Amino acid sequence: MHEQLERSPSRTVAEHGVDQETCDKLMERVDRRMEELLSAEAARWGAVDARAAVPVAAVAELVAAGGKRLRPLFCVTGYLAAGGAAAGGTAEDTVVDAAAALELLHAFALIHDDIMDDSATRRGTPTVHAAFAHLHGRNGWAGESRRYGEGVAVLAGDLALSYAYRLAGTLNGPAAGMWHELVTEMIVGQQLDMALAAEAAADPGLARWIAVCKSGAYTIHRPLALGAAIAGRPDLEPVFAAYGSAAGEAFQLRDDLLDAFGDQAVTGKPTGLDLDAHKMTLLIALAAAKDERVARIVRDGRGTDWDQGALREALLACSVRHDVEERIDVLVADARAALAGSALPAAWRRRLEELADSVAYRDH
Repeated sequence: MHEQLERSPSRTVAEHGVDQETCDKLMERVDRRMEELLSAEAARWGAVDARAAVPVAAVAELVAAGGKRLRPLFCVTGYLAAGGAAAGGTAEDTVVDAAAALELLHAFALIHDDIMDDSATRRGTPTVHAAFAHLHGRNGWAGESRRYGEGVAVLAGDLALSYAYRLAGTLNGPAAGMWHELVTEMIVGQQLDMALAAEAAADPGLARWIAVCKSGAYTIHRPLALGAAIAGRPDLEPVFAAYGSAAGEAFQLRDDLLDAFGDQAVTGKPTGLDLDAHKMTLLIALAAAKDERVARIVRDGRGTDWDQGALREALLACSVRHDVEERIDVLVADARAALAGSALPAAWRRRLEELADSVAYRDH
């Protein structure tokens, strides 16, 4: 198994011949684009009433809190790997807007996902719904604090989605189709995620499909293909689909491992959130299919809380953690193999290999 990488996914790789300076500049423009949009919207609605700008501020705070910016990074990487640097002009503006749209779409997903999972923290700070529920209770306002907090968060998430669509508005042709497919896949994947959790259905095949849909397509495959399409190379979609499906499943499996066994001080969110929410992650589905003790804990926990201590003990005893680590190694190898012999420049193939390692072997 690869050793844990300590480098950032966006580190300079000049030795590979990649135009990292252009990539870094585009990523800086992505952040500025979001900051400018959200600042203008906060000023616009704040002039009406301070309360009108509350959901804008909630989105802005989440975006400013950090995050890995993986989706914008893969979009910009796809654009440059497809020769986008030579296009310049409006194509560069378009890829910046598209990458910013992807990050705002991610903000929408996180805000709503935190409500559905009843998560208390995100990126080391209170989640939107938790923060506003606390504000409501502290001020003694009318109504139920939880409903108020969730209401503000729903609106903030909706607003992030509307801003994402605003930025994606200039996309056309294959790029527009990829954007719409990405959004639909992510939402449908979330629905299936909730359904399997509610039914406590240990279905490894469907759990894998959800992992590929919510992570492979949404995080890696579609952003790469979107960037390439903006650069005028929609023909690269099959390569990015094969690479993204493998690297994305590895990304999701690492997420599953971090939730079950990670260090909260490193990940920035409590461990066991998926277990609390009865999420039928690929990790749990694989373990339940392999081990009767895990399957029994999952079945017995339907309608009540899973016994997290017993479940973690069972997961460790059945060696699924080791199995998943081996599966991640295979997936990274598959992602690398998908790049071999492709029309991508050798330098960008090496960069994408490095990114596959980064997402699969991260610690947060």
